[in-house]
Amino acid sequence: MKNFKHFTKQDVLRWIMNNAIFVVLIALLMMIISVSPDFISIRNFRNILSQASTRVIMALGVGGIIVAKGTDLSLGRLVGLAAVVSASLLQSSEYAYKMYPNLPQLNIFIVILFVMIVTGFFGCINGFVVAKLKVDPFIATLGMMVIVYGVNSIYFDRPPYGAQPIGGLDKAFTNFAQGSFIVLGFKIPYLVIYAVIITIMIWVLWNKTKFGKNIFAIGGNIEAATVSGVDVVKYLLIVYTLGGMLYGLGGSLEAARIGSATNNTGNMYELDAISACIVGGLSFSGGIGTVGGIVIGVLIFQVIAYGLSFIGVNPYLQYIIKGLIIIIAVAIDSRKYIKKK
Repeated sequence: MKNFKHFTKQDVLRWIMNNAIFVVLIALLMMIISVSPDFISIRNFRNILSQASTRVIMALGVGGIIVAKGTDLSLGRLVGLAAVVSASLLQSSEYAYKMYPNLPQLNIFIVILFVMIVTGFFGCINGFVVAKLKVDPFIATLGMMVIVYGVNSIYFDRPPYGAQPIGGLDKAFTNFAQGSFIVLGFKIPYLVIYAVIITIMIWVLWNKTKFGKNIFAIGGNIEAATVSGVDVVKYLLIVYTLGGMLYGLGGSLEAARIGSATNNTGNMYELDAISACIVGGLSFSGGIGTVGGIVIGVLIFQVIAYGLSFIGVNPYLQYIIKGLIIIIAVAIDSRKYIKKK
């Protein structure tokens, strides 16, 4: 490691280029704090953690796909499908506009499991198209994104009430996501606990199992993995299916957190999740990334998004800022990959 005195101008410029995204994000955070020092508060921190928790679950789903040198543009629409289906099955029996008036009160866990199976099925189709039919992941999941939105919109635009938000959710369901418990005087949202559990499970899966070893091998060099005896089709099917199931879990929790759902719930979530993964150190070149990096990436993005809303930045301008962050993150990732080659 170089002594500080021996750093040259080129070293400094190289460091700035390699870490430009963090420089930009820190600058944005400093701007938010300077505009409104009240942003630093326990209440805001808790709100950020609650909002980030569902995003962490979704990002962990697509993170495995990115490690395997893929991508998944259907994430947001699968989240929307999960939100709409779970909300429609877990409305309060007293709600006047209940989608299924004669449906008895269902168990929350059974509904969420059912939704995860449905979204996992769509994820499995993505994996089949990518692994077996050799379609580029971008095109395969782009097509699935459109298909799922169509399926969800048909389901959502139901008679006799038409396309109106699905509300009146059962209290037990909303409390499942909105509730919290107190530890040493601090309120810890339930969502944070769910996110921690899923994070630990995925960390173990990536770092302590044959599955994790093989998806990193596939992402690093698919030809070498094939020659080594790795069943590439099998593992791609699993990683896309797992991704779909995690979107289903995240979408169900998102519906409960918000308290309603529409066919546009989850719109653009895929961009947030993918860009958070890239900011967190994953690479589109495959075979690179950590679970901790994904969590950090999501938290950074959520702090910036919440902060921009907190100081009243125009929502449309926020899209521009997010887009620039995505471009910078991917440009840096591409530059690192080219240098390695």
